[in-house]
Amino acid sequence: MSKKLFAILGLCAVLTLILVACGAVGSDTSSAPNQVHMNAANFVQPSISIKKGERITLIDDTLVSHTIANGTWENGTAKSEAEPGAPQVKDMQINSFGQGAIGPFTTAGTFHFYCPIHSGMNLTVVVQ
Repeated sequence: MSKKLFAILGLCAVLTLILVACGAVGSDTSSAPNQVHMNAANFVQPSISIKKGERITLIDDTLVSHTIANGTWENGTAKSEAEPGAPQVKDMQINSFGQGAIGPFTTAGTFHFYCPIHSGMNLTVVVQ
């Protein structure tokens, strides 16, 4: 009986190590540049500055999904607006714990993106 118990414990330890190793591969996005995290109803950082030619990566840190588009919330009203020089984004779905990229940004300027689902959820991208 003790040999079976020892074998089961050993097998569980090996499986745990395998699962931890598989979960760690490629899951660390903290070193990737130009990340903007989102919580349930906002961009964690409402603005980001990048260089011309770069992209941004939007990362959803919650179970709540987001839809991203060109535009902004103004005084409680969603305003869809395609700005000259901005990458065109229309209804980009970022599901729970997912991510999506916008860009490259090929024109210097200030560009606005928002989530039309969540009132006040605005992101400003300053391209230098």
